[in-house]
Amino acid sequence: MIFPKIASILKDILPGVDIFNWLSHLDPCAGGAENLLAVGGTGKPPEFSEQEIRAILKQDPDVIAELIIRLFAIIAEQHAENEVLKNQNEELKKQNKELNDRLNTNSKNSNKPPSSDVFNKPKSNRKKSGKPKGGQKGHQGYTLNQVENPDRIIRHRIKECKDCGHSLESLDADEIEKHQVFDLPPVKIVVTEHQLEHKLCPHCGCENEAACPEGAEQPTQYGPELKSLAVYLRQYQLLPYHRIREFFADLFGHPISTGTLVNTNRDCYNILEPVEEEIKSQITNSAVVHFDETGIRVEVNNTWLHVASTSLLTYYFAHPNRGQKATEEIDILPHFEGTAVHDNWSTYFKYICDHALCNAHHLRELTACEERDEQHWATDMKALLLEIKDAVESGDYLPPEKIQQFENRYSKLIEQGLELNTPIETKQKPGKRGRKKQTKTKNLLDRLDERDQYVLTFMHDCNVPFDNNQAERDLRMTKVQQKISGTFRSWNGAKYFARIRGYVSTARKNGYSLLEALKTVFEGDPIIPNQKPP
Repeated sequence: MIFPKIASILKDILPGVDIFNWLSHLDPCAGGAENLLAVGGTGKPPEFSEQEIRAILKQDPDVIAELIIRLFAIIAEQHAENEVLKNQNEELKKQNKELNDRLNTNSKNSNKPPSSDVFNKPKSNRKKSGKPKGGQKGHQGYTLNQVENPDRIIRHRIKECKDCGHSLESLDADEIEKHQVFDLPPVKIVVTEHQLEHKLCPHCGCENEAACPEGAEQPTQYGPELKSLAVYLRQYQLLPYHRIREFFADLFGHPISTGTLVNTNRDCYNILEPVEEEIKSQITNSAVVHFDETGIRVEVNNTWLHVASTSLLTYYFAHPNRGQKATEEIDILPHFEGTAVHDNWSTYFKYICDHALCNAHHLRELTACEERDEQHWATDMKALLLEIKDAVESGDYLPPEKIQQFENRYSKLIEQGLELNTPIETKQKPGKRGRKKQTKTKNLLDRLDERDQYVLTFMHDCNVPFDNNQAERDLRMTKVQQKISGTFRSWNGAKYFARIRGYVSTARKNGYSLLEALKTVFEGDPIIPNQKPP
């Protein structure tokens, strides 16, 4: 829009001259006919010679000076507008890139769960095994086979010949063909009545009462089998209370009140307190422990469920905080002396123990670097980490020279990445605390560089796994619970879930039947996790 402005200035300074046609003659493409007409231009520009133009401009030095001053002002104004537009354009480019990155984020290049991959399912990072699809040769089958001693036998006899009608009832069968049907018997709740005798001694007058068996103290109450099923459905199958009531009504013809279900879970929670302490103690004394946390909602508020676990033990703890306040109250890390496997959450590094970072997180972030920034060092780093993983899993020992080769390759790839991702010079806003903002790729590089010993812990210690999948698997069903119920209505509900789920998970890891494990709770003899599995 600078051209019409110049035309307006010249019209004011040089009255009587057809400025619009004259400027069109100087640069017919400078603004187009529509710009000239917008400020009063007329018709086709006449032909002007250079001498005529110079004669017009020489008529008055003051006129020329004013023209130059006002032209400089317009140029400065236009320059400022261009800078604003340039900055806006850069900001829009940045926003567009961020939106594209967010749109392309999935479970394979970030920490998003696979359930969030709605549109295009990403390609799996898992390597092909080379085996054919389906069941593998020699695998254990689960065919429904006949049993030797069925519970019920029904003989289908032949009374007469189908051809001539002769009676065959007195003849023995030449052959018996067996067909077995596996089904459930009619399911009903069995009520056992305990009758306690009262007798008055005729000799001394003493009133005698029969001892009440354990578990039948009240006039009416539910037994351990039913209670264990109610807790199993709530804490393991994650059914809401109203659906558990429907389940009992449909299957047994016996609806159970919501209050009874809540009380049953509360009783299970209280009985399991010493068992939970034993699980916690064993985890604290373990050599390698996986730590993680995930967001949950309690009383419509965002909060956190923490997990500390091994291949045989699981401990959950619900807390309003994610950081050190929670870990201090959990009281495992303050006494832990083994190797903590985690996802680089800064709180974990406040404790004096060995650390190992989850490389599954690193593989996803490196995949994002490939897709977002097309950086080849990230591709090579992924290949290196997986190569080290294969080398560790192929044997119990890596020779020192092989470890040194891996470390040298690792360092060179970090150097390549740092050369491509130099820090962005940005001014920190006054009063703003913390580190300067960097790209995600630069943040990943800094972590891989500064905490390389924790990234490669699995290479130096074969007892330390490559990733933190154990903790992530232990937390996975928590997200299912949140999808079903949305929130815990009270802190008691969250606490019940954490303790009972920890016991159930530990029982499952040790090979116990979950219903049997829960039945032992209500029988007063819950499973102690250091016992050998059956």
